[in-house]
Amino acid sequence: MAAHPAAKTKKGKKSYIAWKHAEPVRPVGGCQRLVDSCETSLLAAGWLGGRESRNPEDLAERRAENLLKSNSGILRDFKIEADVRRRDGRAIITLLTQSRVGALPLLSPVTGRPDFGLVIEPRFSWSSIGEVLNATGFRVVPQLLPLPELPYSDRRIPPWVLSTIVLVRMKHLLDQLSRRFVTAKSDLSFPKGSVDWSQYATTRLPRAQALALPCTYPDLRDDEKLRGAIHFVLREHRSSLMGQRFAGVVVLELLALCESLLARVAGSIPIRPRSTDFTGWYRQSIVSRVFSEGLHAIEWTLDERGLAGLSELAGLSWRLDMETFFEGWVEALAEQVGREVGASVQAGRKEQTRVALDWRPSFVGSQKSLLPDVVLSTPDTTVVFDAKYKEHGEEIQQYGWRALADEVRERHRADLLQVLAYSTLYDTHRVVSCLVYPCRPDTFADLLARDRVVSRAVVHAAPTRTVELALAAVPLAADARPAVEAVRELVLRSTS
Repeated sequence: MAAHPAAKTKKGKKSYIAWKHAEPVRPVGGCQRLVDSCETSLLAAGWLGGRESRNPEDLAERRAENLLKSNSGILRDFKIEADVRRRDGRAIITLLTQSRVGALPLLSPVTGRPDFGLVIEPRFSWSSIGEVLNATGFRVVPQLLPLPELPYSDRRIPPWVLSTIVLVRMKHLLDQLSRRFVTAKSDLSFPKGSVDWSQYATTRLPRAQALALPCTYPDLRDDEKLRGAIHFVLREHRSSLMGQRFAGVVVLELLALCESLLARVAGSIPIRPRSTDFTGWYRQSIVSRVFSEGLHAIEWTLDERGLAGLSELAGLSWRLDMETFFEGWVEALAEQVGREVGASVQAGRKEQTRVALDWRPSFVGSQKSLLPDVVLSTPDTTVVFDAKYKEHGEEIQQYGWRALADEVRERHRADLLQVLAYSTLYDTHRVVSCLVYPCRPDTFADLLARDRVVSRAVVHAAPTRTVELALAAVPLAADARPAVEAVRELVLRSTS
């Protein structure tokens, strides 16, 4: 796979393209498979049709322009730059993706229905999104989108991935379940609210029930309809997961989570919600993000998308930011190493590593703080990990420093300066600033055989302090053990 030079976008500005997809684009029905951070060219007539016209390329070009115009919002949300141009007399659609992967429907320029779609895959391939999500401990999960279904589903996404997202949302929804006042009626031993003295005199006293006062009073209770809907959803997912128990330990863990959530709603009757119930919930005066996402998850379950024994997500649109996901992956590796060597781990994703900058005077300050991605600490050693979802690790190993393009060198130098700045934040005897880049499984196997997974250098500092710079390449693979071993050796072994 060769490095691709900078290309010009429609506005004439240069946009750096790190890798060009080597494999031909594979159309699947009305969907096209792309790769993140790559430029892909599609024949408009081959995808959108138009050969029935006397001027097929003209018709295909108009359809392509209408396709991009009618879907400009979702393309912008996925950070996809799109353009239509002529090449050798043929209409070409050029799509430049960024680091956001997922599946998105596209409205047809002819029918106005979601007859087309794009499936964007990570350029650093993984065997299955489900396996990798499991390996990261579900720190970062795909975001399911309330969009029309795609005309094609990615069969490599197991159904328990949907259960993972829904169960997490049900947990958050239960944590923030709104309570409201309802009018309650019950017999109490003391007056509360209004007492029906006539009923008391005619039905209670003759039966020697002097301490049974029929009271009507306002009571603050949970939304029982919503709790019943959550109970119904949890039972559906438990039934689905029971049929997938042999898919691995992750399903057993999800079943345990589902059982714990069911225990929290044990007092509620599971009821399938109606459309009128959703109307009332969405019309509440304050609808938080957690509340709306929880309602969406309930709706997905009612539509049986990915449940009832199906082997795939039924065309659900989803999105995942690979830069954030790679940070979560590095965090998972560091936490496993931390457990083995007895080190504490802090994550920038949780705002645990932020260090404020004290500018003098304060109004001249540009950047207000530094936020390392992951920090692993022992009493005498601090390892700062800066996760970069870039190709630099593979490029340096494959081509060598001298063969790299100038722009790649400048980007890598900026990464080095950033991670070295993090080394000044800690005063332990030994500080290691480590840049972590992703790589493909075959590249990692080659680096592992040559003992080149981690490269290190010593930064000459004060005699009482050792500062090291490290470059590490790790794959996005379900079996993270080799990468954990490499990081563990980095933590335990000093170059001094």
